[in-house]
Amino acid sequence: MICPNCHSSYIIKNGSIHNGKQKFFCKNCGRQFVKNHENRISQETKDLIDKLLLKKIPIAGIARVTGVQEYVNQKYKEVPRRINVAKKSKERITIQCDEMWSFVGKKKNKQWIWLAIDIKTNEIVWVFVGERNKTGAQGLWNSLPPVYRQCAICYTDFWKAYEAVFPSNRHRAVDKDSGKTNGIERLNGTLRQRISRLVRKTLSFSKKLENHIGTIWYFIHHYNATLLVAA
Repeated sequence: MICPNCHSSYIIKNGSIHNGKQKFFCKNCGRQFVKNHENRISQETKDLIDKLLLKKIPIAGIARVTGVQEYVNQKYKEVPRRINVAKKSKERITIQCDEMWSFVGKKKNKQWIWLAIDIKTNEIVWVFVGERNKTGAQGLWNSLPPVYRQCAICYTDFWKAYEAVFPSNRHRAVDKDSGKTNGIERLNGTLRQRISRLVRKTLSFSKKLENHIGTIWYFIHHYNATLLVAA
């Protein structure tokens, strides 16, 4: 038995999947897999799973419908962690930033999702998952495409981490009543409505951080793609 990820032979049995097939665990890289399982997935099934992943359906539910789970894990692992934003001229650009709470495994393991959107195009221009502190705000700022760090005015709430990280000439802290953060707050609601593991009281929570982050990136790429189609 060889691990399909790192090709190690340091493999042990690790229970079974929903249909009783033996599941294995690689002690070298931590990959869980079923022998030859993914190779038998038809393209039609893959296309169906790709669509279901964009609906408010947990992975366990998708596995019950399609009989497949390993493909989902691999899908999330391969989702690009980069956004190719539409080309911007160096005129005044406005973005809104916010952070939303989520967790992995248990509620004490908080994972804050830091988001930024371009108000003119409605694009999600970057996302960063981490702690709700200066490190998280720094992660978002450092990840923004250069044109936004150089030219954009960034509207946020009064969370102190923004003020500590964002340059003062680029940052505007405002109250919710100002309407200057309505777009990003609406996006947070969309994420919670469309991704089951982000619902505040849910049994569909993420058990692996990698899948949690992969889910968010997969949705973002689809969301931005729909904006291009609509335009």
